[in-house]
Amino acid sequence: MSAKVRLNSRGHSGRLRPHEHTSYAALAAIVLLVGVFLAGLTVSSFASASPPPQASSVSLSGVMPGKPPATAATINFPTNQQVFQNTPVTVSGSCPSSTLVEIYKNDIFAGSTPCNANGSYSVQIDLLYGQNSLTAVDYNVLNQAGPSSAAVNVTYNVQIPPASSLFNINFTGTQLILQTSAVYRGTFPGQTLYVPIKILGGVAPFALNVNWGDNSNQVLPASINTTVNASHVYNKPGTYKISIQASDSQQRVAFLNVAAIVNGQPATGISSTSKPSPTNTLLVLWPLYAIAATLVVSFWLGEKREKHVLADALKPTPTLGPSAHATH
Repeated sequence: MSAKVRLNSRGHSGRLRPHEHTSYAALAAIVLLVGVFLAGLTVSSFASASPPPQASSVSLSGVMPGKPPATAATINFPTNQQVFQNTPVTVSGSCPSSTLVEIYKNDIFAGSTPCNANGSYSVQIDLLYGQNSLTAVDYNVLNQAGPSSAAVNVTYNVQIPPASSLFNINFTGTQLILQTSAVYRGTFPGQTLYVPIKILGGVAPFALNVNWGDNSNQVLPASINTTVNASHVYNKPGTYKISIQASDSQQRVAFLNVAAIVNGQPATGISSTSKPSPTNTLLVLWPLYAIAATLVVSFWLGEKREKHVLADALKPTPTLGPSAHATH
């Protein structure tokens, strides 16, 4: 007895099943357009960030020092050989416009003030006991000194006020003198301006009253002859007159006037509302573009491979012949 086994393949229509696929032609066009846009944006960004220099030219920026003032300030008052019995005194004269005038007494800084628009200045200074040789020096905005004025010699004879005076000021003994190195010191609004005030002579303790020229006053004590650092913050740019008055335990007084230059407010960093840099944006967009383009190509290749696999699977399988029958 024998058993027969017959293997038959199932029939197939030979058609591919309907397959929904993406229009890769449209995607390729979109990817190409985006790439052209990014390329143009990149070129324009680098061109605006660092424009190419002209041929045979060098671009530099900086501040070139100009020439110092050529015209000396003058002292019109006081006049030569004038005698004073009270201090402070007013010194006035002519000066080149847009300069700062500094007055010296026996080569000691006595005070400073800006030159007015009409080419004149006026400043109060304290005199030393005895003879004082007064000179004026003008400075430009770069703090370059012009020639010194002709010296004017004046004399300060001490006069003791009568007992009925409101302030019984003592001018005998060691004179009280104020000095500072803050001759032409600039600052910016919102920044602290420091003015070192050196106290010479007199009898301790001392009291300093500083008028900053913006309706602000500061009182500073000192127990010995020392340098006191007065400090202040200006809120607006401009030129301010700092008036300093000192007194000691014997009611001696000293005066000093200094000009403070407060410049315009500088730029401090980038505002929080500023737009992002185009370069930083490109650093994000280019990787995203590369990823998107890679995904499109990958899906296109995957679909082509899928079609080939399906086509191979749909090929008819040959039927086994008589030799494939099993017999006993």
